[in-house]
Amino acid sequence: MKLLVVEDETKTGEYLRQGLIESGFIVDLTNNGLDGYHRAMTEEYDLIILDVMLPDISGWKIIQSLRDAGKETQIIFLTAMGSVEDKVKGLNLGADDYLVKPFSFAELLARIKSLLRRNVPQVSLHQLTIADLVMDLPKRTVTRAGKRIELTNKEFLLLEYFLRYQGEVLPRSLIASQVWDMNFDSDTNVIDVAVRRLRNKIDTPFQPKLIHTIRGMGYKLDVFNENEI
Repeated sequence: MKLLVVEDETKTGEYLRQGLIESGFIVDLTNNGLDGYHRAMTEEYDLIILDVMLPDISGWKIIQSLRDAGKETQIIFLTAMGSVEDKVKGLNLGADDYLVKPFSFAELLARIKSLLRRNVPQVSLHQLTIADLVMDLPKRTVTRAGKRIELTNKEFLLLEYFLRYQGEVLPRSLIASQVWDMNFDSDTNVIDVAVRRLRNKIDTPFQPKLIHTIRGMGYKLDVFNENEI
């Protein structure tokens, strides 16, 4: 997921950028309000971390202009302005969260994850399907070609996530944050192992294959020939 950090304090900005990159995010950093506003208007971000006291234009003005322009990107204010009045003002202007400096990076990361989880679309259908695979959400069952497939709770959640985003390439970092609620460590193979186990259950005995590895990017649930990748 891609984040924008608008922070004029050089050390704080670099600390945020490095920490968020290590947590699996793609991060753009700008140290003034006008550049931040321009990026927010012209590029797509999943979330913006915004300071209030910037050298050229205040965070208040930026969020007001973004919301007036119809931009619904989630925004966390990260600022030294910590009065109740400031918090109320920020939230009333359309901020999704408000965190006061000095701050804990762990708390900021938790708030980011919490907000991003709200972006996962809620499907009201009782069933999710692809090809001959059917997931019954209320019954917590999965069948393929009419055959019942037994999944662990984590495998069920992983498959549900794939089904909700079928056709999209899902990076390992995103799977880790959304299904495991953890930061992705490139030294661990927990995601690959889980996907391999799920693939053995829903793909190995059947055709067509549904879970595809997209080299250097992640995984994709779709119906197509492997040669198309």
